[in-house]
Amino acid sequence: MITRTDVEKVANLARLKLSDSELDRMTADLDGILDHIAALSELPTDHISPTSQVLDLRNVLRNDEVRPSLPIEAVLANAPDRENGSFRVRAVLE
Repeated sequence: MITRTDVEKVANLARLKLSDSELDRMTADLDGILDHIAALSELPTDHISPTSQVLDLRNVLRNDEVRPSLPIEAVLANAPDRENGSFRVRAVLE
């Protein structure tokens, strides 16, 4: 069971200022969540490997092939500002 003191500590670490009613509500909500997690931990999962997946998922990747680049004029066509064949951006550091 989670206590109000636990919730106060977590709120303090997260830099949250919670009212008394919010602390009471969060304590009850978090306690309910932990109860659900405890119920899940009672399920028999010994026969299930940790990396199993219910769906047959595979990565779909294209081959890495060398292709010609776009011409510099096409790349810079919509640039708001350019200089010497490059994008020109405002300095962010002094």
